[in-house]
Amino acid sequence: MKIICLFLFACVITARAEMLAGVAKIDITDRTGPVNDPCFAKALVLKSGGTTAVLITLDAVAVGRIGRIGNGFMAAVRTGLQELGIPPSNLVVNASHCHGIVRGDLEPLVIEVVKTAVKNLVAVKTGSGVGLETRISENRRLKMKDGSTVDMRRAYSMPPDEEVASVGPIDPQVGVLRLDRADGTPLAVLYQFACHPIMNTPSKGCSADYPGFASKVIEDATGAMAFFVQGCGGDINPLRYKEVTRTPDAEPLGTLLGATVLAAARQIEAKGDDVLKVSNTIIAVPRAADYTVRISSIEAEQKKLVAALKPTNINFKSFLPLLLQHKLWPDTPSHYSQSYLHDQALDRKGILQLDADNRLLVENYLANIEIMERLTRLGSNMALLKMHLKQTQEAGKSTLDAEVCGLRVGDFKLVTFPGEVTVQVGLNIKKAANDAHAFVSGYTNGYIYYTPTVEQRLNPGYAQEDCDTLVAPEWQKIFEKKALDVLRQLAAP
Repeated sequence: MKIICLFLFACVITARAEMLAGVAKIDITDRTGPVNDPCFAKALVLKSGGTTAVLITLDAVAVGRIGRIGNGFMAAVRTGLQELGIPPSNLVVNASHCHGIVRGDLEPLVIEVVKTAVKNLVAVKTGSGVGLETRISENRRLKMKDGSTVDMRRAYSMPPDEEVASVGPIDPQVGVLRLDRADGTPLAVLYQFACHPIMNTPSKGCSADYPGFASKVIEDATGAMAFFVQGCGGDINPLRYKEVTRTPDAEPLGTLLGATVLAAARQIEAKGDDVLKVSNTIIAVPRAADYTVRISSIEAEQKKLVAALKPTNINFKSFLPLLLQHKLWPDTPSHYSQSYLHDQALDRKGILQLDADNRLLVENYLANIEIMERLTRLGSNMALLKMHLKQTQEAGKSTLDAEVCGLRVGDFKLVTFPGEVTVQVGLNIKKAANDAHAFVSGYTNGYIYYTPTVEQRLNPGYAQEDCDTLVAPEWQKIFEKKALDVLRQLAAP
């Protein structure tokens, strides 16, 4: 009898320690326009003991505010999942930030896909690891020799090469979580990476961009469902995003990332780890209060630049051949060499004066082009500052609520934030956590625009991340402290 009792006790412990997982996906592509590749909503439902957590990944630009997904999305999905007994706090929704166009009826589709995942629950083993991918991303902020920062966007031109001092960092780490069924076959592969999915141009049609192609590589190779979770990619672009000598294409980048994930996943040893933790906290971060000052600063800079425009006798039609002549033949730009060798003073002096006059015209025209480019950058960022000034005035409060989520599955730990978190913030948190299986993601459970570092936020040169923002510089310290607290709580026994 004693032996039987011990056996029964062991069975109870094993049953309680078992982790269950279910997956499902649904096509959310708006097919009323051209489509390059499909966008999906994917659900990963996790259950261990009395805890159930749901992770939803969306091939969409954001969870609210911009794009097709409305600000009421999270509330609608949470309400729709209540019948499943899933607490609202246990829902984690991450947008890849691809610029694909999703259907307008997204909420019922997402609720449906979660319900399907719940029906698909099976016993799983978990394992986590990391990969390293350095080939597909670059920091889009250029540090200039004058101490300012300029960013790379398709909305405006690059600054002159000779004025660039350095470029910001990337985060090459790929966090990987593998879930295997009890028989060892893979059920799901979750991978987390920091980079804007904006390589495919809108002219190609709706696209999930590089994460879509990476997930296809993983799914075709393993039979598992692949879940892409966007990291702190606020200031990270696809490599050579500004290249104009070839057609932008996200598929090669996605293929490289998919191969990196597969290599990392193969090194993971899945084990029967039942640890499942989820947390949810609302923190108040300070709203920006310097819009008026920054707008005035840009207006003053615009006025100064306009005043610096130089009069010129040439237009583009005459400028281009003059530029080529003076660059290719700087000593004899206007004629053949004999015209510069005549002893007759009048003829030689005349052609030399013509060259000097034309050289000044070319220099003035080039200076005017650079001023135009700077005015374009300032104008784009001025519009962002004015938009957020209006939003802040309408909000009528000095703080902004932001949802911070924590999720632990086995050894894999994730802390999230609703902003477009720039990469240095994620790097800071991971370094402080000193945990090889801890990761940081933005774009989750809401959207509050860019959330740059203090240094970026106070950039005197103006870039999208420091203008397209609702937060004051102090937000960074508040979130980094909270994120570290969440990761430590997740790591606790």
